[in-house]
Amino acid sequence: MPASGRDLTDAEKAVCALIDRDFIIELTSALIESPSENPGGTEAGTVEILQKACRDLGLSVSIGEVAPGRPNLIATFWPPATDATPATGPGLMFLGHSDVVPAGPNWTADPYRARLTDGRIYGRGATDMKGGLAAVVATLAALRDAHENGLALTGPIRLVCTVDEEEHGIGVRDLVAHPADHDFLGCIVAEPTDLQVVRGCRGASYFEIDVAGRAAHSGRPSDGRSAINAAAQIVGLIGRDHDRLAQQLDDLLGCGTWNVGTISGGQGISVVAPMCSLGIDRRLMPDEDPLLIANDIRKAIADSGIDTDGIDVEVRVTMAMPGFATPADHPLVTTAVTAVTDVGADTSVGGWSAACDGGFVSRDLGIPAIVLGPGDINSEAHQPDESVAVDDLVTAARAYTLAALRLLTTP
Repeated sequence: MPASGRDLTDAEKAVCALIDRDFIIELTSALIESPSENPGGTEAGTVEILQKACRDLGLSVSIGEVAPGRPNLIATFWPPATDATPATGPGLMFLGHSDVVPAGPNWTADPYRARLTDGRIYGRGATDMKGGLAAVVATLAALRDAHENGLALTGPIRLVCTVDEEEHGIGVRDLVAHPADHDFLGCIVAEPTDLQVVRGCRGASYFEIDVAGRAAHSGRPSDGRSAINAAAQIVGLIGRDHDRLAQQLDDLLGCGTWNVGTISGGQGISVVAPMCSLGIDRRLMPDEDPLLIANDIRKAIADSGIDTDGIDVEVRVTMAMPGFATPADHPLVTTAVTAVTDVGADTSVGGWSAACDGGFVSRDLGIPAIVLGPGDINSEAHQPDESVAVDDLVTAARAYTLAALRLLTTP
């Protein structure tokens, strides 16, 4: 084991030593070799592999389709009750997703044939986030084995694996739509953070703005009403609001942001444009509601006189993912930090500009969340020759195990 930040107890050393490096490599590779690209709705094969691995460990596993061929998985280690420890206390949840972004071009080898080279596993999803899923399953296996050897946990350990995280989040939306069957003191999202403890994330939302005008011959543009000109004014409004938000910086998450990602419209060069559409990304602070933001946009458009004299504007929210912020002194945060350092890795506490499913768990289920996982989302995920270091997967599994021990055992 790596050198630790402080001396571990004999029990902690024994449980961390149960993390099986070969198991992590084999499961990560098997998950990679079951393509689950999104868009595509092809997660079922990956979930089947994950389900078999969990059932082989004797875990309680439930599968629920949220759309045809798109199953969520919940795998739980329920510690048997003892006279000293009834094991009915709050549990610890781990959250991951089974889908990956499309492989895309420029790979130097088959993205769906896992390769182990120089201590790294290569393949689409290695970092985001099939390696993280394998690390969590290895954690569950180690805690199960330790419990069979006398360790008494006060609550269950659960892995939730959702579909469609990379697109519309139908998996996590289905999860939070149903009451949990147990209380959980915290949720660790195993997304790649380079083993940094992320205690807060911005949310994300998508807006579509459709502008309708009136066509006319381009030789007499005043006879028509240009939807493109109106859309350009709306882009200006959004740019000014982006600048306003930049003056309201939060120490953890910065600020909300706007990005006009797509624009399309017009009928032809010689025609005054009768239509134009904008596709817009709005990153959210934890307390922001995209429906209220949409109302503010509509009001700003009306106040500016854009939607008058033959111009109609429709604003729709097409996707919304909440942000979250867990207090720095919450036991989930402080325990995760010491767990990572005590298994010999460097870490820090901060926020993420990205969004993840943890916001739904925090907002809708009331479970405090952090993001903590192996691999680097910026340098390793969503790109050709995606890879993750095996050492990082093992370190993550040991840190997860140590955090679970410290949160779910009686001092």
